[in-house]
Amino acid sequence: MIAIVIPYYKLEFFESALQSLKNQTDKRFTVYIGDDASPENPMFLLDKFKADFQFHYHRFDKNAGGNSLVKQWERCIDLTKNEEWIMILGDDDVISDNVIEEFYYTQEEITKHNVDVVRFSTKVIDENGDSISDKFEHPVLETAQEFLARKFSKKTRSSLSEYLFKKEKVKQEKFKDLPLAWHSDDLAVLEFSTPNFIYSINNAHLSIRVSSLSITGDSSTNDRKNWATFEFCKILFSKYNALFTKLQKKMILGKLEVAFLNIPTFKNYKTVIAYHFKQISLWSALNFQLRLIKYRLILLLKKLNIFQAVYSAYAKIFTK
Repeated sequence: MIAIVIPYYKLEFFESALQSLKNQTDKRFTVYIGDDASPENPMFLLDKFKADFQFHYHRFDKNAGGNSLVKQWERCIDLTKNEEWIMILGDDDVISDNVIEEFYYTQEEITKHNVDVVRFSTKVIDENGDSISDKFEHPVLETAQEFLARKFSKKTRSSLSEYLFKKEKVKQEKFKDLPLAWHSDDLAVLEFSTPNFIYSINNAHLSIRVSSLSITGDSSTNDRKNWATFEFCKILFSKYNALFTKLQKKMILGKLEVAFLNIPTFKNYKTVIAYHFKQISLWSALNFQLRLIKYRLILLLKKLNIFQAVYSAYAKIFTK
């Protein structure tokens, strides 16, 4: 029933991912590895695991992920056969030994609720594999809009690797190609699960690696991530507006405000204030303006303190 798709590019942590697949207590899955024309050949590693689980390896002639991670995901998904469920596992992420076992154990409940998206609990790990977060667990049944509101209010986190999607829904809805695929997974959770629930399995977990090699840990791509947030929110408010309550919209706008502060153009200012006015109220728009004035005042005071410190340092030098 399960295809585990690995869009491969980085060798650094790949062995840990493969080892976690070897350790599964239930081996009823097939792995499909799509090599994105990586300069790091993984064949010597794959040879080590060829007797431990079933996998298929395909190397693509041209790199796709450099321009579109979503296109790389899609062509890796096309490698799969007749499996019903798909997990897109990062080549640096690790699954606990009982992930597959717990999925099959909960099949009756998943079928009962007509679920198309299954989610596991997660931990965040660093380059050394050490946990740098608590375990994030979820309500067993939750709508995607409830989940997004929790995520944007920083009450939870999410990564693509922790999900199992019905392949039928993936083929029907498709992943949306946002910059760096930032929020493409969030949008997929919404589109693949609606109008049904996300089903969460908290007895098994994924370890999501955050390092300088990952998009999450790479600060040089922050501008593109912020632009992706604007595109994501535009889709939410134009296509799925009716799904969200006013409180949930406020939480989404809170996320958008952070993106605006990182790229504070006049165009983005107009976008945010218009969303406050249309989605919440005039008072909400005024409150956003007041928060912005307060934020800029704080920045100004910080700059004045820096100038004062520099002036004092120069004054001491020239009065000696």
